[in-house]
Amino acid sequence: MRRLAVAAVCLMASLSAVSQTASSAPFSDPRALSLAQKSISALTGGIPIRDVTLNATIISIWANKSQTGFGTFSAQGSRQSRVDRNLSGVTRSDVRSLNNGTPAGAWSTNSSPASAYASHNCWTESAWFFPGLTSLAQFANPAFVFRYIGIEQHGGVAVQHIQVFQRDRQDKTRILQRLTTTDFYLDVNSLLPMALAFKQHSDTDVNTDLPIEIRFANYQQPAKGVSVPYHFQELSNGTVVEDVTVTSTALNTGLPANTFSLQ
Repeated sequence: MRRLAVAAVCLMASLSAVSQTASSAPFSDPRALSLAQKSISALTGGIPIRDVTLNATIISIWANKSQTGFGTFSAQGSRQSRVDRNLSGVTRSDVRSLNNGTPAGAWSTNSSPASAYASHNCWTESAWFFPGLTSLAQFANPAFVFRYIGIEQHGGVAVQHIQVFQRDRQDKTRILQRLTTTDFYLDVNSLLPMALAFKQHSDTDVNTDLPIEIRFANYQQPAKGVSVPYHFQELSNGTVVEDVTVTSTALNTGLPANTFSLQ
């Protein structure tokens, strides 16, 4: 009898631990999931988007220095992207990809040998310039958590604010949640994304946050039902550092795998 009592106590303790773990694990808000699904439908018209290439003119403003030029923004799926810029005769390429299932990234200027991104900066949105291939489209993926924040004003526009991040029930520090959190601001009427925001970090200090925001405007339909923002801006700490005007769009062209690597 004593052994049975001890076993029962152990079983109850185990069930309690499991219950506490389950209750502490984050779950998606049904309203946020519904808004995300409707937003992606507004962006794609129900057409599966596998890859995208945007050609554009660019105005870059860093350290009060303005440069102009052109660039190509490409993405395939939610984890592969490439941005090639030519600003005042200086070229830079940035790629994002998966390395054995783990997000990776690298950059190169003027065809120099590639330099790797800090690993903790490879978890942000790869296709930040094309909202249809961001984590907003992961509403059916149980590894992502969607939270409804509410209706608010953002950039002078009324928006539905939802937040998306990846979860790892074994990560008690919630570092993955911090590195993957993206805030989406959806127009209250069309539900097209007006902006997305996330945090980048110092290469040497994951605890140093740098707020990044991408604002979208001038949605056009280069293909029936597919809405593409033909103007977007990147803001760093609230200041515009890049202004992009799209000149042409190509969808589902079957980008080769080597597009997303720097040789």
